[in-house]
Amino acid sequence: MAQVEKRGGLLRKSSASKKPLKEKVVLMYDEIFMTEDPSKCSPRFWEELFLMKVNLEYLEGKLESLDGEELMKIKDNINCLFQHCIQALGEEHPIRVVNALQTLCALIRGVHQKNKSTSGFDIINMLMGFDKAELCMKNLMESLDSLLCAEGSESLKSLCLKLLLCLVTVTDNISQNTILEYVMINSIFEAILQILSHPPSRREHGYDAVVLLALLVNYRKYESVNPYIVKLSIVDDEATLNGMGLVITQALSEYNRQYKDKEEEHQSGFFSALTNMVGSMFIADAHEKLSVQTNEAILLALYEAVHLNRNFITVLAQSHPEMGLVTAPASPTPTTPVTPLGTTPPSSDVISSVELSLDADVQTSNLLITFLKYSSIVMQDTKDEHRLHSGKLCLIILTCIAEDQYANAFLHDDNMNFRVNLHRMPMRHRKKAADKNLPCRPLVCAVLDLMVEFIVTHMMKEFPMDLYLRCVQVVHKLLCYQKKCRVRLHYTWRELWSALINLLKFLMSNETVLLAKHNIFTLALMIVNLFNMFITYGDTFLPTPSSYDELYYEIIRMHQSFDNLYSMVLRLSTNAGQWKEAASKVTHALVNIRAIINHFNPKIESYAAVNHISQLSEEQVLEVVRANYDTLTLKLQDGLDQYERYSEQHKEAAFFKELVRSISTNVRRNLAFHTLSQEALLKEFSTIS
Repeated sequence: MAQVEKRGGLLRKSSASKKPLKEKVVLMYDEIFMTEDPSKCSPRFWEELFLMKVNLEYLEGKLESLDGEELMKIKDNINCLFQHCIQALGEEHPIRVVNALQTLCALIRGVHQKNKSTSGFDIINMLMGFDKAELCMKNLMESLDSLLCAEGSESLKSLCLKLLLCLVTVTDNISQNTILEYVMINSIFEAILQILSHPPSRREHGYDAVVLLALLVNYRKYESVNPYIVKLSIVDDEATLNGMGLVITQALSEYNRQYKDKEEEHQSGFFSALTNMVGSMFIADAHEKLSVQTNEAILLALYEAVHLNRNFITVLAQSHPEMGLVTAPASPTPTTPVTPLGTTPPSSDVISSVELSLDADVQTSNLLITFLKYSSIVMQDTKDEHRLHSGKLCLIILTCIAEDQYANAFLHDDNMNFRVNLHRMPMRHRKKAADKNLPCRPLVCAVLDLMVEFIVTHMMKEFPMDLYLRCVQVVHKLLCYQKKCRVRLHYTWRELWSALINLLKFLMSNETVLLAKHNIFTLALMIVNLFNMFITYGDTFLPTPSSYDELYYEIIRMHQSFDNLYSMVLRLSTNAGQWKEAASKVTHALVNIRAIINHFNPKIESYAAVNHISQLSEEQVLEVVRANYDTLTLKLQDGLDQYERYSEQHKEAAFFKELVRSISTNVRRNLAFHTLSQEALLKEFSTIS
């Protein structure tokens, strides 16, 4: 017998020259694309259709090939197909349900693809008809809710989530997807929570569930009351919140692991040998090749959870064994492809491992540590717009955390010490820190390290001003908490002071170039006021009196930088240019720093002259400082420990609209045919009763 080949819905004998034969399901699709009702001649047409293996590619392609007028002629048949799909979801036999779900995916995508230029209302009419849309969508959402909450097939649940993601992401701007009004009215929020709170379901479907929730929360969030926002903000069930945290932790850990693997591969390869040979002159280029695709969808989910739900803050500090260090027992192979959208599939083994009991010999971790490591990778390279947006979202999340009273309590808790191995950008003038030498410290130290690392490594021509402002604001908010609660943090504050002074020097040396694009005085004022915070309130939160002395030493040692800054702002504030007001604010803010310099410098010079010393040691300068505090007069500056709280709607709406558009496009692109492959799905349902 001649071998049979199958291509694009056609069957043909490879050795014959006869006209190719079409699959039966393709012939049935063709009948639907006629103007006549296909069930007139064949009463069992719809019943038989859902027993046939779906040909997604053919059905979508056929819909896309028709023009608007041709599509309107077969509107009744499309409405009929849509309604019969929904009816089939209530069938007992899973094969019909699988085929109905896949057909709905093809219908929704095909019609939307064809009607990109038309309004959402036309699409609703084309799929369901205006008069039946409300009932149709109610029945569809109830069926999906039942399938997601049932004890049954994991494959069906996976397909339900794929259909919902398909429905949500068919338009780039999800707020223009009018069908989602029905998803708002007929909520599946509880079904999503059930998946996240139930470990077996979470391991199979947690990623898709979290991404779906993040997208639904962003539907018309500024224009109307979104029930998903309201419900997410009041979730207080510990198992559900922890489940969501585990899904996010695992996805971010997977990214961190991929990056580390690439980094090690790079270091052990030929390029490493070459860079060593030529003195690491190509180190920046080597670093650029280490890029791993970032995961904005999961980052958005983390942001929404932190921003909307105060109970989620506790999840950030929930300890578990560090992923990648624990070998979990082998888990059964899933019966359906569980490829998350827009990222490499996380191993279900990894997510299982976080639910094991803690071992005293294993380094513990938590969501915040995983997020900080992720941020340290993403924030290294902000040259392309995609990574710039990722870095911005990381800093927005850190801003929300830095403002939260409870988050600050565990960040600064001396009893919660961790080793946090942040990724540091390769730089010629510093050695790579050894991971083993990392001390155990409160988590706030890792946040400050991350901010210092960013400040030090991004002084470049394409200056990321917005990220710098956010970075300095995070530091300021942490200091406000320390001052308010009198937390004496044992941190190497000198590194922060040095980084801030170097940043001021960079702003001054690139004044002309930067002023053409940015108001550098806003950032300069924030930096100066951080020093004012230390000067005015440092005695309440610096760890020891000698730390306060070191602050003065650092200001005196770097007095030339502050003198140059004063000269620059004075020059611009006395001119009638556009920067007059902004520069004069910095002039006034420098009053105490200048008082310290003008008070101590003559005394240091006098001490050197009397003792015939050409260059004083640090200890000698500190001796002069300690001896002359009493005669120093400083002005009390108001508002140093006040800040404007983060507000998404007023300042960040445009950023989030663009971010969600990008995520929606990425999710849709990754929801490809292979993720809806029927072979794997039907393994569970191999017999027809």
